Amino acid sequence: MLNFDYSIPTKVFFGKDKISVLPKQIKKYGTKVLLVYGGGSIKKNGLYDDIVKGLNANSIDFWELSGVEPNPRITTVRKGVEICRKNKIDLVLAAGGGSSIDCSKAIAAAYYYEGDAWDIVKDPSKISKVLPIATVLTLAATGSEMDTFAVITDMDINEKLGTGHPDMVPRFSILDPTYTFSVPQYQTASGTADIMSHTFEAYFSSIKEAFLQDRMAEAILKTCINYGKTAMEDPKNYEARSNLMWASSLAINGLLSFGKDSNWVVHPMEHELSAYYDITHGVGLSILTPHWMKYILDDSTVDKFVEFGVNVWDIEKGPDKYAIANAAIAKTREYFVSLGIPTKLSEVGIDESNLEEMAKKSVRYGKIGSLKPIDHNDVLNIFKSAL
Repeated sequence: MLNFDYSIPTKVFFGKDKISVLPKQIKKYGTKVLLVYGGGSIKKNGLYDDIVKGLNANSIDFWELSGVEPNPRITTVRKGVEICRKNKIDLVLAAGGGSSIDCSKAIAAAYYYEGDAWDIVKDPSKISKVLPIATVLTLAATGSEMDTFAVITDMDINEKLGTGHPDMVPRFSILDPTYTFSVPQYQTASGTADIMSHTFEAYFSSIKEAFLQDRMAEAILKTCINYGKTAMEDPKNYEARSNLMWASSLAINGLLSFGKDSNWVVHPMEHELSAYYDITHGVGLSILTPHWMKYILDDSTVDKFVEFGVNVWDIEKGPDKYAIANAAIAKTREYFVSLGIPTKLSEVGIDESNLEEMAKKSVRYGKIGSLKPIDHNDVLNIFKSAL
């Protein structure tokens, strides 16, 4: 196991009616808030009214930034920064899923930066200070409610980049599973796939000695497998929604990756798909994942896939390692299919026209992946196999 420094400072308020703590927690940082949210779902599920009622009753002034895109744009980040500076905001409050939270993080990080907000996306070292951030989560997916990262898109130049800073972690996050009851089936499915992909990124590592982290990863994967379809078919099932919500946070807050090599592979590939075609992140991940698994399967990786098949998919052990590994990959694909997620890039409007350029951008910082690092040609082959 590799050395690591452990710190997950976000205070989590988990459970029904935990929105009641919001005003008191905000006042620890000030009385001027920027409320950031997306397309209006928080008004349909009652969260907006709950937040506004609490803020008004506690003399907390707030401004709003609505309309955050599913792949949050740098243009929206710039609008948020302008509002914050004009009104001397004390805290940025994201209400929604990962897009609203990521947008809020970028706003908070760019607030103290004198140049353009895109600069701190391209180069996180330019981030020196960050406004306090808080979240009220409405979608189990990205885990952004409990990590230090944000992913922002500039559609004008087809760039989708991740940025991060220790102070971009939310000061507190409210996780009430009832606010996810109204999430549509398609978003529930893609969110479940996103959680699983975060877990895969940590699980399929070259570090073989992190036994505990791997067992925790397997538990999160089995949780997603067990509850994903239930949440889709019975959206008000509190048990399913609560387990998925907590799995979302634990999958990417560092717990699974501490002590391991964290060179991700499928996410960098999918970011290019979203940058060029603006597709749903979890859908892109679920399309690529089985193809990536199949592509890297060889004598150097087969044992990990056997471990995956036996411990996650309950495949019976046997002498034929490749049979187990291929069965595990097949079950992974079949599970995504059972969630109603497309299986081919062509189904989400992607053709061969940009594959070469996207493949090159996927590895702009070098080879990607830990279990078996891959280069530009490998990524291109995976893209082609997924068409």
